[in-house]
Amino acid sequence: VEFLYCDLASMKSIRQFVQQFRAKNCPLHVLVNNAGVMLVPERKTEDGFEEHFGLNYLGHFLLTNLLLDTLKQSGTHSHNARIITVSSATHYVGKLHLNDLQSRCSYSPHGAYAQSKLALVLFTYRLQHLLTANGSHVTANVVDPGVVNTELYKHVFWVVKVVKWMTAWLFFKTPEEGASTTIYAAVSPEMEGAGGCYLYNEERTKSADLAYDEELQRRLWTESCRMVGISDEASRLP
Repeated sequence: VEFLYCDLASMKSIRQFVQQFRAKNCPLHVLVNNAGVMLVPERKTEDGFEEHFGLNYLGHFLLTNLLLDTLKQSGTHSHNARIITVSSATHYVGKLHLNDLQSRCSYSPHGAYAQSKLALVLFTYRLQHLLTANGSHVTANVVDPGVVNTELYKHVFWVVKVVKWMTAWLFFKTPEEGASTTIYAAVSPEMEGAGGCYLYNEERTKSADLAYDEELQRRLWTESCRMVGISDEASRLP
């Protein structure tokens, strides 16, 4: 195991990480997008993005796009490279405000978190469409890990923390259990060549209806490219 530092809340750090990784000339067979914050108070990343949207979504969007060439070179017809993005059941109640992705008009920690998780699902589906259109040997899937007992809940109300402390053993998954579907997506032979799936408890299931809106997927992709400063080559594809 080799550690390379990458701050997903910093576009500069992401670009530096990708440069360091590329310099090693290593193949890349699996990319897991798993960093995140939840219900944080209103604050911005160093690039001026609302933290949920900037870290949970835009950081992964930029990282994935900068690593796509390496992923494409690493995948083969019989062994596709795999991109796994971790979302949440919260995306089912999320709304995407294309005219206010930074939640400037009316900030809600719950709304901002849900929007970031919905954006990850929309991004995954659009990414898979583009990979298929290009004939790439790369698949992109999105995972719902379930309710997992981690430090992600440190910003919830104290009453919720008490309830969590009392009931976690009964209702929450352990981190190991929470990781199982991500691992399944990353290495299972059953997922070879399968992309554009929403996975929960190691099974394909249906995501929110809104996530299948192809026009919304396209618009979010284009706006995301503009926000992180990369060219929207996908605009030339259907």
